[in-house]
Amino acid sequence: MLIVMAGLPAAGKSTIAEVVGNRMGLPVVSVDPIETAILSAGIDADQPTGLAAYLVAGAFADAVLAGGGSIIVDAVNAVNPAREQWVKLAEAQKAEIRLVEVVCSDAELHRERLEARAARLAETALPGAFAVEQSLDEWEEWSGASGAIARITLDSVEPLGVNVERALAFLQR
Repeated sequence: MLIVMAGLPAAGKSTIAEVVGNRMGLPVVSVDPIETAILSAGIDADQPTGLAAYLVAGAFADAVLAGGGSIIVDAVNAVNPAREQWVKLAEAQKAEIRLVEVVCSDAELHRERLEARAARLAETALPGAFAVEQSLDEWEEWSGASGAIARITLDSVEPLGVNVERALAFLQR
């Protein structure tokens, strides 16, 4: 199974992905640390490091699925072309795919999380690290093949345990 997390930065998707991955015994491949590694290697921040990180995550997920395993991909996936990448991968590997969208319905809490995240990233001293703090205006509605895939939406305002149990119930049915 290919489990794809989606949600704006600081919505809470990485936290949920990590707990669900631990509970299910599945690896989690996250685009953020991949992009950090790319930037740490000296690749210019003006280059399409986000795209490169998605491609690396895709290659890793492909290898796990090809070996008969399941994996969780943790990425913003704000636009349909990014989402379609995972649909095509699942089709190519004949794997089941599930989408887990994470939102934060409390705008003030989301802003606080974004500010805390920005402060943590500033400590890395990487130029332009995660400068792609998507706004709500950049989030595309689900459409195309990804719009037809089984999806659950979790609100990170809810307690983590509630969201993890909802995700597990959705993924294990």
